[in-house]
Amino acid sequence: MTSAGPFKLGGVLSGIRVVEQGTFITGPCAGMMLADLGADVIKVESPEGDPYRNYQGDHYSPHFQAYNRNKRSIAFDLKDPAERNLFDGLLGEADVFIQNFRPGTAARLGAGSERLLAINPRLIYASISGFGSSGPYAERPSYDSVAQALSGFLSVVVDSSRPRFLGPALADAITGIYAAYGALGALVQRGRTGKGCLVEVSMLEAMAHFAVEPFAAFFALGKTPTSSDRPRLAQAYILRTADGRLIALHLSSLEKFWEGLVAALDAPELADDVRFSKRLARIANYESLNAELDQRFSQHDLAYWAERLGRNDVPYAPINAIDEVVHDPQVEHLGLIVPVESAHGGVQAVRPPVQFGGMRQGSVRAAPLLNEHGVAIRDGLARGERWPSADAA
Repeated sequence: MTSAGPFKLGGVLSGIRVVEQGTFITGPCAGMMLADLGADVIKVESPEGDPYRNYQGDHYSPHFQAYNRNKRSIAFDLKDPAERNLFDGLLGEADVFIQNFRPGTAARLGAGSERLLAINPRLIYASISGFGSSGPYAERPSYDSVAQALSGFLSVVVDSSRPRFLGPALADAITGIYAAYGALGALVQRGRTGKGCLVEVSMLEAMAHFAVEPFAAFFALGKTPTSSDRPRLAQAYILRTADGRLIALHLSSLEKFWEGLVAALDAPELADDVRFSKRLARIANYESLNAELDQRFSQHDLAYWAERLGRNDVPYAPINAIDEVVHDPQVEHLGLIVPVESAHGGVQAVRPPVQFGGMRQGSVRAAPLLNEHGVAIRDGLARGERWPSADAA
């Protein structure tokens, strides 16, 4: 899709230089968010590489590919003084630096905030941690599941009758997104003041903020939220159809959606039932209504219900598997799945979700192999380039 708008596709951060010294997900996700907007991101790795490379599959796992697209890679041994000089050269011209080490590790590697901000006072230094840079938990290791649990987020998404972890690494990715958000805010501030700053975000803080609604409910009502609150209040249901498929409904607070569901079911008796006739009654009798809907939806297949729900303007969607999403008509219309340029692994990816001036990203560059651009970056620095050209890499 093209547009006469003022933005260059994928280039709203064109000219912004980022050094990312991230591993696993939080730091790399922050770097990817900026790279997706057109920043030139150089990923600095140890000679052994980001450990996430080996998470599943031969030093180039799909997990690593997911969070490291649109970047260049160079491997530095920061214990070597000559290597550290090259690293300092990059940082002297960078706009943003990202790291997600445990507190104290970056300083031991020569990449602490005080040192790098002394080298480059205009630098935005983004530091990501599990629990913050100080306090009783600062030295503890943290991963996605730990942050979800401690922040309270897990308590409002897990079925307490059968507690288990499900789904992707939400805390890791969400923290990375918040780190990118903080870096962007600091870049705007630098545009006013000319000065860089230290930006800090922890997984604990990010996930507590992400759960802002249940916290607000607790402070306003004095009652501890549970995982069943949101679906009851939102009148959201997951139902199984006769062909074994799952379908999701979300009736929200508008009466017209309940009326549409009653019409789709051809079940006026539900509307007349005092347990369900008003929204507050449906909230109070959520489990009973769920059972009624389960019984009715089990009588016909997904296609039947999709047609009837759509015709009656009920908010619904089949619960698609990933392979079904790829071929969904709306996903295809939006061009959400794009080719990967110079792919070493997967040949397709989900593009960035944001449009600028009506334009969408048409492709992404593959995540780099370890030190893939190291020679070109070193050659550029040796030629006296203040920042090695991406074109030469």
